[in-house]
Parts: sequence; structure tokens; C-alpha cells
Amino acid sequence: MNNIEKIFDRSADAAVFARNYIQYLTQLLEKLDCESVARVVTELEEARSLHRTIFVVGNGGSAATASHMANDLAMDVLKKSGVEHPFRVMSLTDNVSLMTAIANDEGYEKLFVNKLRIYYRPGDVLIAISASGNSPNVVAAAEWVKSRGGRVIGFVGFDGGSLKKLCDISVCVETPHGEYGPVEDIHMVLDHLIANWLQYKMRALRPLQVSDTTEGRGAR
Repeated sequence: MNNIEKIFDRSADAAVFARNYIQYLTQLLEKLDCESVARVVTELEEARSLHRTIFVVGNGGSAATASHMANDLAMDVLKKSGVEHPFRVMSLTDNVSLMTAIANDEGYEKLFVNKLRIYYRPGDVLIAISASGNSPNVVAAAEWVKSRGGRVIGFVGFDGGSLKKLCDISVCVETPHGEYGPVEDIHMVLDHLIANWLQYKMRALRPLQVSDTTEGRGAR
């Protein structure tokens, strides 16, 4: 019985379950290695400064996180920071026609490697998201990038699996095996945490623009 089942068993109704679930997520968040999170931020900032692309990848719920993260790191940071030079971010879980073509012709395990073969340039960065750390196509993508001297960031869960061993930097949500929900919840928290830090930091550092001094005058 995993922790979520235990929480359900001791919850009299949905409201109690909600409180207990949130308390459990809080405990997991408090155990996160925040120094590793800071190292992820530094890695992303360096990729931006060198005009490198950051690829994001995952399966299932982690595929949705990859798409969401690509949106937040690219457009959301650009829009809210006001800088001219954005992060170059691409989710490998998008473009259904290309994905299904690769999966049909080459096999699902080669899905992300083949997309990297199309888009990857030396020095680019891969963010690999996997609760188990053992998704074959995600691990294969990490191995492919490492074989070409690239950097790999991992968002993992449980004990980190095979992926954690391949990563230059990893953030691991340590839960019992099979407890996917809380791991995926916290991966999304990490997305928003990192994106918010970057947008506010970049906004604080950007040069003052003329529009900043006149903003809002028309509404007075």
C-alpha cells in the first residue's frame, strides 16, 4: 500500500483527503534539494546566454509537463520579463504528425532520439522528465545527448532510476515506487518555481526602457 492509499484509508471524506494529500505534498516539497534546483537555473541561464536550445521531454503526464514547461520557459518568461533575448525551448512531445511517423516507422523507443537527430545542435541541453526514471525512450534520448557531449537535466521521482545516473543535474522527488501523482505534481511546481524566478530576475536586470517611464499614463 503506497502513501496515497494510506491517506485515502484514513480520510472520512474528500475534504479530509484533500487536506491530507496537501500535507503529504508539503512534506515532499520540504525534502527537495533546493541547491539542485539552483543548479538547474544556472544551467538554463547559461544555455540562454550561449543561444543554445533547451529540449524538454517526457511520456504521459510528464509529456504534458514538458509542453507546459516549454511554454513557461519560452513565452511566459519572454512576455513577463520584457527582455529581447528569450530562452530557446522546444518540447519534444509536440508535433503529433512527426511523433506518430517516427513511432510507426522506427518504433516508440526511438521517438525522442529521432526528433533530436533532426533538431539538436552541439551544446544544446535536454530536460528529461520521468517519475520512474526508467522510460526507455526518455533514457535513450538522455544517452544520445550525453554521447554527443550535451548536458542533461533530470526531473525524476522514486529512486531516480536509470535516468538519474545519466544526468548532469537531477531533482528527485523521493517517494515509493509507483506513486506517480505526487511526483508529477511537484514536477509542475518546479516548472512554475523556476519560470517565476527567471522572469522576475530577468525583469529586474534588464535596462530601463522608455515605455517603463510612461506605462499606465493613459489610464489616469
